[in-house]
Amino acid sequence: MKEQVEKALDKVRGFLRMEGGDVELVDIVEGVVKVRLKGMCSCCPMSMITLKDGVERIVKEEVPEVKSVEQVC
Repeated sequence: MKEQVEKALDKVRGFLRMEGGDVELVDIVEGVVKVRLKGMCSCCPMSMITLKDGVERIVKEEVPEVKSVEQVC
C-alpha cells in the first residue's frame, strides 16, 4: 500500500510545489495515511482544505483501501 500512496502523493506534489509547498508520507496505520505538509503549505491557513479536498481526495481515488488522510506535525 505504501508504494501506491507514494504514487498518489506524487500526483499532488506538483501542485503543492508550484505554491512553495510539499507533502511527506509519515506513516500508514490501519488505512489512515499520516502526512506532513512542508514548506509554505505547513503554515498556510488553507492547509486543511488542501489536505482534505486535494491530497485526501486523490489518495482515496488512487488507493481505495485508504480511509482518511491526516496531517501530523
